[in-house]
Amino acid sequence: MSELTAEMLAHRILDRDLLQSRQLEMVWSEMGSRSVSAEDFSHVLVSKQLLTNFQLDKLAKGHREGFFYGKYKVLYIVGAGTFARVFRAVHRATGRVMAVKVLRSRYRNTPEQVELFLREARMGERLRHPNIVRVEDVSSDIRAPFMVMEFVEGQTLRDFLKIRQRLDVPTALSLFTDIAAGLDHARTRGITHRDMKLSNVLITANGQGKLVDFGLATISEENDRLMTAAPNARSIDYVALERGTNVRKNDHRSDIYFAGCIFYHMLTGVSPVLETRDRLMRMNISRFQQIKPINQFDRDIPIGIQAIVNRAMCLSPKDRYQEPAELLVDLKRAKHVLEKGEDSPEMTAADATAPSATKTAAVTEELEGLGKTVLFVESQLEMQNVVREQLKKAGYRVLIFSDPVRALTRMEDDIRLADCAVFSTQELAGASVAAFNRMGELESIGQTPSILLVDRRHSSLTKAARTDKHRRLLELPLKMSRLRRELARLIAARADS
Repeated sequence: MSELTAEMLAHRILDRDLLQSRQLEMVWSEMGSRSVSAEDFSHVLVSKQLLTNFQLDKLAKGHREGFFYGKYKVLYIVGAGTFARVFRAVHRATGRVMAVKVLRSRYRNTPEQVELFLREARMGERLRHPNIVRVEDVSSDIRAPFMVMEFVEGQTLRDFLKIRQRLDVPTALSLFTDIAAGLDHARTRGITHRDMKLSNVLITANGQGKLVDFGLATISEENDRLMTAAPNARSIDYVALERGTNVRKNDHRSDIYFAGCIFYHMLTGVSPVLETRDRLMRMNISRFQQIKPINQFDRDIPIGIQAIVNRAMCLSPKDRYQEPAELLVDLKRAKHVLEKGEDSPEMTAADATAPSATKTAAVTEELEGLGKTVLFVESQLEMQNVVREQLKKAGYRVLIFSDPVRALTRMEDDIRLADCAVFSTQELAGASVAAFNRMGELESIGQTPSILLVDRRHSSLTKAARTDKHRRLLELPLKMSRLRRELARLIAARADS
């Protein structure tokens, strides 16, 4: 900024509508003079979190574009790929932090690339699951197509593994279960991912896995030229596998195969498939025929885990898991076995090609809540612990709140926070009833299923509760089997509506 004065920088800030005059006046007042260097002026702006270094760098270079996309102000860049850049941004009115993914300028004049980008965005809008990064908004403005996504505080699985090298079995199993759950949700909506790789799995700050980038999900109707001519050939591994195994393009079992490769990589620290930029080599089926068995890396990996990897990565599609839901059954079983501290005597390496149908019935009850979140409002600690543990056994993620008002506020801030809310009147009495009723009145979360736990002997509470087809009463003292049945029914009904 040696040729840029503080006054010139302030003018550019106002011209780009990054700050208001009163904000700059406060900075000038604190500094005591306008005769300061641009560097000192910038330092104060950053220290007060009024601007970011990314914004200041663009201002110093005289850029006029790229500070805003729609209603979102760009703060800084968080990722860059061949096709697009991803920025951390805030909504100008609400201050909500989001990720904005923008198609690179060099592809905006290529209709095929613009259409691929917009298809990714439209697919993302249809997917609503805790293990998939949400797409909230899409702009098809030809000057700069972009999509707005939830912002995930964390890192990619690729970066995570660069630090950790390889993961212990419980951690890898947990992340892989998240991946499979995300694929299963997409599959129920007829969507495949088509680009399963480490960099398309985000790890949140609390260790949850989320799938991102369904960019090739809908191009199965396009010809192979489009699929293989993309600048970074994002689908070329899929094309090679499917041609080599004589299945149709866009076979959903290909996602299962490459998800298995991710699991293998997490457990061993190495990619099972030779990584290369040579397209001819990548199209050769021999890459998938020369994979080193996972037990040759570490014979201490439990047999059950080895079996899951082997079956997910069977070269023959008919011998793979046929659906992500089948894969989830075995993952749930493997987690149960690990938690017991022993390997499964029933699951051996031979199970790598054994059908899972016979196992499904035994664990279906345990899987009922997989991928679903229940918000439970209760101030009594013992009750909190009982409900948390029982619902976790059924696969649910459980969020506990002791304050009904705070619970509603969190749900309004994140309308997809929970698949169902459960309010207990055991100690919270009228406060829970009021929150239960208020939730039904709110446009943003009024259609989210909710349950009020109430002792029917307290007729005043029962009469005050307003119910409908997705807002139900359950009687205290609580029977967990009844709660689980009602949760399953309400959540399923919401998904079907």
